[in-house]
Amino acid sequence: MNILIVGATGATGKRLVEQLLERGQSVKAFVREGSELPEGVRGHKDLTIINGSVLDLPDMELVTHVKDCDAVVSCLGHNISFKGLFLPPRKLVRDSIRKLYQAVQLHEYPMPVKFLLMNTTGNRNRDLNEKISLKHRIVVALLRILLPPQADNEAAANFLRVHVGQTDDKVEWLAVRPDGLIDEEAVTGYDVHPSPVRDPIFDAGQTSRINVAHFMAELILNTELWNKWKGQMPVIYNRDHGE
Repeated sequence: MNILIVGATGATGKRLVEQLLERGQSVKAFVREGSELPEGVRGHKDLTIINGSVLDLPDMELVTHVKDCDAVVSCLGHNISFKGLFLPPRKLVRDSIRKLYQAVQLHEYPMPVKFLLMNTTGNRNRDLNEKISLKHRIVVALLRILLPPQADNEAAANFLRVHVGQTDDKVEWLAVRPDGLIDEEAVTGYDVHPSPVRDPIFDAGQTSRINVAHFMAELILNTELWNKWKGQMPVIYNRDHGE
């Protein structure tokens, strides 16, 4: 398969690049200025590096990059700095997803392109009746105001959920929602649920980034698993924290 990844140099994105290359897949990775992929994958025969960001790339150049892709993955996130959190682009993730979607619409594909978004348990799936407490609602409302990445994560998922929807003939989508992210060096057991099984603010679990990458790789390559979760926003927990 041919897979395009934005946010490829992030803590989860680089894990996904590694796992897909290990499985013999062809990967196109967007690498922003000042970032780089792990030394172990640089120069890999199945890796194509695209320097720059989706939002800065001319539209028609982006069209050429997506024309042969079977899957498009966003592991994008805002840098943890004043510039990354509060300065433009404030809708980095949503606008990148939208631009990629528009590029895909200009091609014909034998099968729908898989759009896979790394999201967060701090964002509800509004297609489901996910109950949250009043104090949770208050905290999230404050986060939308005080931390632009919260609003961006919600907007990105809503673009897929509402704009792309369930009947687009060129794109199928899925948004993965990990809980509190941690770093581990090996894939471990994990559980996946349609909705959070614990409050992500007041009773957060843990999810290792390498487990998120493994689940995303499985979704891309395993048709049965993709068909089980497509059009949804599954939540992933490390097994010890998801029961």
